[in-house]
Amino acid sequence: MEHITVMSEGMGEYSEKHSRFIGFIIPCKNEQEASRIIAEKRKEYWDARHAVYAYILADGTARFSDDGEPHGTAGKPVLEVLSSSGIKNAVVVVIRYFGGILLGTGGLVRAYTAAAKAAVQNCSKAKTVPACRFTVNVSYAEYDRFLFLLHDFGAIIEKSEFADKVSLQFTVKSSLSDNCITKISEAFSSSLLPEFEEKTEIYDKI
Repeated sequence: MEHITVMSEGMGEYSEKHSRFIGFIIPCKNEQEASRIIAEKRKEYWDARHAVYAYILADGTARFSDDGEPHGTAGKPVLEVLSSSGIKNAVVVVIRYFGGILLGTGGLVRAYTAAAKAAVQNCSKAKTVPACRFTVNVSYAEYDRFLFLLHDFGAIIEKSEFADKVSLQFTVKSSLSDNCITKISEAFSSSLLPEFEEKTEIYDKI
């Protein structure tokens, strides 16, 4: 299923009444990976008062934690920012350094929302697109022409191994894969037939 995701980590900050809120958004593919990322941020910012988080996965799984802040003032606002962005397979962690002045429920909601939004605004986003992965062995004489044809279909070369022949692993958008394989068969008189490996996805930067 197509969705928006994060290509690389984004970070943003917000300060209010001497409290510092540092927001991070980081790509993750499952709950285990999200838990690892949260633990790493807690370890990195061990001296902070709170490490609030929220994440949403492509399968619809959503989790959040106030991490000791008053109920509903931290994790839920962060989750709402992530949900409204449309981003999935990502975790947002907001680190808070307490400044000695209580912010109240409204102030906390505002601060955690602002830090999460800043992180989302500063990350690199992409749209996932269904794709098919193939493998093929190409002779050196056919190699350049084969790459030129793949380029016409926007295919991505993932692996290349050079031995007696060139072994390639490539992905192409599912919507273009049938036409791509047909063109390869026509161009090489059926002597070169990529083998389907699995369905996957690729990323279109936005």
